[in-house]
Amino acid sequence: MSTSKSAFVCVTALSLLFAPGIAGRAHAQDAQEHIIQFRAGTPSAERRAAAANAGAAVRFVFAGTTAAAVRVPNDQALLALQRNPAVVSIVPNRRVFAVQGPSAKAKPGGGGGVAQSTQVTPAGVQRVGAPTSAFADGAGVGVAILDTGVDLTHPDLAGTVNAFSAFGSSCQDDEGHGTHVAGIVGARNNSIDVVGVAPAATLYCVKVLDQTGSGSDATVMAGLDWVLSAHSAVTPPIRVINMSLGRPGTVDDNPALRDLIATLDAAGVSVVVAAGNDGASEVTEQIPAAYPQVISVASTTALGGSNQCRFLANPIAPDTASYFTTDGPSVTVSAPGEEKEDVSRSCLIKSVGILSTSLGGGTIRMSGTSMAAPHVAGIAARHFQQHPAYTPLDVRFRIEVDAVRQGVAPLDSAGSGYTFDGVREGVAKAP
Repeated sequence: MSTSKSAFVCVTALSLLFAPGIAGRAHAQDAQEHIIQFRAGTPSAERRAAAANAGAAVRFVFAGTTAAAVRVPNDQALLALQRNPAVVSIVPNRRVFAVQGPSAKAKPGGGGGVAQSTQVTPAGVQRVGAPTSAFADGAGVGVAILDTGVDLTHPDLAGTVNAFSAFGSSCQDDEGHGTHVAGIVGARNNSIDVVGVAPAATLYCVKVLDQTGSGSDATVMAGLDWVLSAHSAVTPPIRVINMSLGRPGTVDDNPALRDLIATLDAAGVSVVVAAGNDGASEVTEQIPAAYPQVISVASTTALGGSNQCRFLANPIAPDTASYFTTDGPSVTVSAPGEEKEDVSRSCLIKSVGILSTSLGGGTIRMSGTSMAAPHVAGIAARHFQQHPAYTPLDVRFRIEVDAVRQGVAPLDSAGSGYTFDGVREGVAKAP
């Protein structure tokens, strides 16, 4: 999730106060769309028939879980589904968002960012560990980017596979968020723009969010379902999923989504998720970050910033918790979600975003846990490259134990809205 706030801090006495970045719109949903979970073993044809007999229209029938996403036209149709003995649960199809608001934002449909004539290694990549050899660059590992798509024409993302779209035939990005995320994972090691954490990894574009940066549980599940069916059939196989998206919720509010992620984990695919951009909430209140099988990533600064505020003794240091980040004791690890935080004379915190690839070409800066997660997805790809027999649990363990400054970082945010969650899990480090 990328934060929609670049500066919202003021000083009262000796305390910095801020309006936190938006984590996602409240439990938005289409009242007529639902996720129907059927008894285990219910064939897809029977699920389609149950929907049709009730007068509902099927959007998706999932292969990796006995569920379907349907549009229910009226209460009578919903009641008919509820009475079906094969139906286990019916939940709303809630809206999911990639929270927007980069430091600068590409125009939908293209327009591009700033071209870098000489390749830059962004501060976040340097902080977690730039790729230094052919055996530490993600080669031979597939990473699925579940997002707004990827700019398939961007020269620094050459070779990205047009894999799946929940909205049509093409996975081409039409918003910009997914292109930026993809560059952090795997921008190519060439002579232009930027380099990613795992520049030789194969990126699979899986479009689950539309041109407004929004989707739903159903579109996310469709993307996950595609990865589950294809992960071992494609070359190279998909070992990592990055989801810089989410919504408020609980682990029990969509059992079918939870089951899909658990099945992917059991199939050997690591799922990396942004923790969220609401400093007032816990990661346990964000879906899918709350699921125990995922690697949930909070945001920190990569570098120290400037300080002109007389109420703040020192500049905001590297490895400080971002003022907008969601955290909590169950966060797996932190990683750079912004380059730095500068504090103005009027004591406003301004986030300087992570530099990565832009829709339409060139580079652009964005801030958020959306940017923290793909750093860790790239690290996961490098672990799988070096240890192909690793399971997702192995990768999660290595990411946790290899984190640097455990017990010290993340440092406390200067924002008064920040509350230490009791765990300093450290900052992710690449092998």
